[in-house]
Amino acid sequence: MELSATGEPVVTQEDTQVDVGLDLQAGTLVLTQDGTDLVAYHALVEFAAPKGQPWTAQQVKFSAHGPDGAAVSLVVDLLNDVCDGPRDGVPSAIWRVVALAATSAGDVGITYAPPAP
Repeated sequence: MELSATGEPVVTQEDTQVDVGLDLQAGTLVLTQDGTDLVAYHALVEFAAPKGQPWTAQQVKFSAHGPDGAAVSLVVDLLNDVCDGPRDGVPSAIWRVVALAATSAGDVGITYAPPAP
């Protein structure tokens, strides 16, 4: 096959929302909800940059296996109720998932630092 290409590709991010999916190694993240352990295997992190503001992680949607092996999902809201800062009580392991997603999304201009404790 013969192939040619011309131009100078430039990546731009015009959307104000980006979802970044991560496949998690089995057993590396266990979420406990109402006393039930859920073994996460996928995380979808939603970032937004409304009105030209810096990128902010808004939500993580986890896919996990319950104790019976059935697939379940769990959504973690990362912003407080007035959306002006991080939600209190979000475990540090979830913020590490967000940081991993932000690293993966670096090619669209997302930069992210976890909130201060």
